[in-house]
Formats: sequence, structure tokens, C-alpha cells
Amino acid sequence: MAKAKRVCFLYIAQHHQVWHSLSVAVAMARLWPHIKVEIAATTPELLDYVSSLLSELGGADITLVLLPPAWLRRLGGDGAPPKAPMLIANARRLARYDAVITPERTTALLRRLGVRHPLLVYTQHGAGDREGPFEPRLKLFDLVMAAGPKQRDRMLREGWVTPETCAMVGYPKFDLVDALPARDGPRFDKPGPIVLYNPQFHPELGSWSRWGRTVLDAFTKDSRYNLIFAPHIRLFETASSDERAAFAAYAEHPRIHIDLGGPAAADMTYTQRADLYLGDVSSQVYEFLRTPKPCLFLNASGADWRGDPSYQHWLYGQVLDSVDHLGDAVDQAFATHSDYRQAQIEGIAETFDVQNTPASERAAQAIVDKLERVA
Repeated sequence: MAKAKRVCFLYIAQHHQVWHSLSVAVAMARLWPHIKVEIAATTPELLDYVSSLLSELGGADITLVLLPPAWLRRLGGDGAPPKAPMLIANARRLARYDAVITPERTTALLRRLGVRHPLLVYTQHGAGDREGPFEPRLKLFDLVMAAGPKQRDRMLREGWVTPETCAMVGYPKFDLVDALPARDGPRFDKPGPIVLYNPQFHPELGSWSRWGRTVLDAFTKDSRYNLIFAPHIRLFETASSDERAAFAAYAEHPRIHIDLGGPAAADMTYTQRADLYLGDVSSQVYEFLRTPKPCLFLNASGADWRGDPSYQHWLYGQVLDSVDHLGDAVDQAFATHSDYRQAQIEGIAETFDVQNTPASERAAQAIVDKLERVA
């Protein structure tokens, strides 16, 4: 009798990445019981987070593993420990699996460390347009997922994957969001349209460092709109307590909700609740546009963006080169949404491949098929 396969869904970064592969782990454990599914994480807090989500889903035959060593965790402070040292420390352990499935690209380091046996599978952690994720480490994975034809075709065109190493599976995060009870969104003192300001963490591409405070200040003075400020989780991951305390005045404002990296910043609570997306280059705009709604983009870097595939999403709303009249621009974004609606619909169609079979099951099937081919 052939030895049972053993796979590891690996989480070595922030909690938002769990949302991009956990539903795949659950689908595999439920539909392929002959495969032993384990989830390994680098902090107890992250493992507890996974455990709570699994409980909400009704459970699955999945073993949870806390990766050593404890002393490396202390280097991470309140966040994730350094990824490369954790991979180095656990290389031999991870080499015993038949597949290591990860939502981030740093795990490709295992190949540089001489780990050859397990398949390396990259599920992606977003379906945006930024060129950063299209890079040489993708070639070190045996299987790379694509959410839709846009992502697949670009990876193939630029030579990062081949037809044999790429599987277009849809967007497993949607399965997880849809399977869980709806989360309560923030409550505001007065009703009104909700704007989500979601700046990217990259200091050169995002809008926070240049315009962020100006944006927040503008909404403190504008009684027409409520604001959710929920930046990419990594933007304030290493912020000091004093830096976080500086947001207290905004957090106390009756029309502003501040979230610098809590669970709701990852689980689509805000993208589903908001009426308008205000951002720069974050892939979360595509999660927001699962239902077409107004968008407004901030070109704080002065990018020459037209015709650049890394800014494809800027075709879905007005692009601002200044925030001097932000309130008026928000008004106009609502008033002119019909001008962008068809582009949004087409953009979502090429970003997310939707089939009758859930994306998580399609992703799990792709992994199982790959395992069988190397048996």
C-alpha cells in the first residue's frame, strides 16, 4: 500500500494571509481524507486565530503545528518573527512533507536551502496589479495559483510560470468569507455613505506617507461622509505605541473608524460594508469591487500610470494628483460611478475566474493532481 501523503499549509507572516489558503486546507481535508493535512504557524496567536476560524467552519481533520524555536518568536515583538530565520530553523522539518502550501513567496527560500522533496505550492495572497508579485521566485514553485486569466496570462507572458506550473482556480478567499458568519461592521453616530481609505504599505507607491494625514483631516471636517481608515496590515505592523497613540484623536471622532491591523482589516468586513473605495495600489480594491461601487485613487507618487498593467485598477475610478479638494472628488465619484461601472465589471471578470466548483476545491484538486503526478 502506498504511503499516505502529508501536506503542510504554512503561515509564517501576518494573519491576513490565512484568508488566502485556509479554505483550501479545509476542502482538501474534507474531500481527500487519505491525505494528512497539517497547518503550521510561527506564533501561538496565529495558530489560535486559525483554530477559531476552523471552529466557525465546523471543523476539519487538520493537525495544528506550532513551529519552533521560541527564541526566534521573541525577535518579532508583537508581530510575526523574521521569516527567513524561521524557514532556516525549520527546513529539515518542512522537508518531510510531500507538499508545502503557502500564500507568500519567501517560502521559496527552502529551495535555496537545498530542500528538494516537497512540492512547493504558492496560492497567492491577492489578485492585484502591482508588478512586485510578478518576480523570479515564482519559478522556484512547482505550482502557482492564479485567481483568473489576468493573473495567469501575465505570469505566463512574463515567463514566471509555465502551463504545467500554473493553475487558474478562482479566489479561495471568497469561499472562506462566504462560509463564515457575517462580521459586524463599525457603527457611526449618524447615517451616511461610508468611505474606506485603504493605503498600501509600500512607502514609494502608497499614499500614506505623503497625503495620509491630509486625507484623515479632510474627513474630520466633512459631515457628509463616514470614514473607515483600514490600511494594509503591514503599514503599521512595526509602529511604536506612541505612533499608534497619535491616532487617538481620529478614533474618538464620531464619523471615523480607525483599524491599524485588526481581524476586520483582513476578512472583507470593510470592503463589503463601504460605499466608496479610496486608495492607491492595494489589491483589496478587487475585493471591494466584487460588487461594483465607486472608487477614487490617489496618485501620491506622481506615477505615469496610463497604459501600465500595474495600474490597471486605476481605470475603475477617477485618479487624483492632489487631495486639495477631496470632498468634492468624493462627491463626483458617487455622481459619475456609471461612467466606470462597465470597466469594473470587465475588470472583475478577468481578475476572478468563477465556476460552479468553489475556488477552494479547485485549488485543492490542483494540488492533489500534482501530488499524484509525482508519486
